[in-house]
Amino acid sequence: MKDMFLSPKVLVDPEKIPTRFGYGDALVELGKINPSVVVLGADLSASLCVDRFRDAFPERFIQTGIAEQDMMALAAGLSLAGKIPFVSTYGVFCTGRAWDQLRTTVAYAKLNVKVGSGHGGVSVGADGATHQALEDISITRTIPNVTVIVPADYHETFKATVASASIPGPVVIRFGREKVPVITTDKTPFKVGKAEIFRDGNDVSLIACGQMVFESLAAAEKLAGEGISARVINCHTVKPIDMETVIAASRETGAIVTAEEHQVMGGFGSAVAEVVCQNYPVPIKMIGVQDTFGQSGDPRELMREYGLTSSDIVRAAKEVIEKKRG
Repeated sequence: MKDMFLSPKVLVDPEKIPTRFGYGDALVELGKINPSVVVLGADLSASLCVDRFRDAFPERFIQTGIAEQDMMALAAGLSLAGKIPFVSTYGVFCTGRAWDQLRTTVAYAKLNVKVGSGHGGVSVGADGATHQALEDISITRTIPNVTVIVPADYHETFKATVASASIPGPVVIRFGREKVPVITTDKTPFKVGKAEIFRDGNDVSLIACGQMVFESLAAAEKLAGEGISARVINCHTVKPIDMETVIAASRETGAIVTAEEHQVMGGFGSAVAEVVCQNYPVPIKMIGVQDTFGQSGDPRELMREYGLTSSDIVRAAKEVIEKKRG
């Protein structure tokens, strides 16, 4: 494990901070250094933590109300005027309700609009199925010209938000609601489009995004106790995916488990599988939500209910290793 890059408490009593805090804090930092940055909210300012930007730069904050399609179109116009607009709302709204505006108005014209897509995954908890974005990765990564980032913790969300302001064209940053383990530090390498190997291994590769990176690290530790060497890859950029690192993992370990807090169909696991099957096919098992909606509940209980824990990753790893040997 690259201890110099990871939090020293990554697996033992980790600090927990919501990833959305990283988004809100990064917007304030961007506001200080770049006067072109503007933020748009859709009546969810406190939930998305963009009230921090609103309070610091009220003249650069626009509250559109519950009108996400209008908000996306307004952001498109602002980008044409030389601004760098950050559209901020829940993923089911900004990538679902406003999908046509994101696709046709923003992405088709390669406009410089950034999207803060909150409430990703079932760990949203009590808000339930209507507000738990489980399809947003699949419906954004298929749109041409769009960069899709799913950071693992507070620090990565902060870095992804800051980095997105310098990336030409549309960028979607997906983050959650609840507190999640802080597994990186402010010194951990982060580059859009470049995956990071957080733990090396030879028997199987665990490739994950979002808070599933922590679950993968925990799974690798459990597997090590059984004599299985697992490589853990933080693939925070779903698009453009780091093909080189994925192919190397496939070639060098011969078995892959993907992990995402999202539908398995068309999501992150599918993105990895597309790379593997066309370049170096190996057995793959995908951990994710299996073609169902979420429900209200305690975040941790929901992670267990939908098979999104380190124990589920351990079982999947053993399955693909068996297939590899088979």
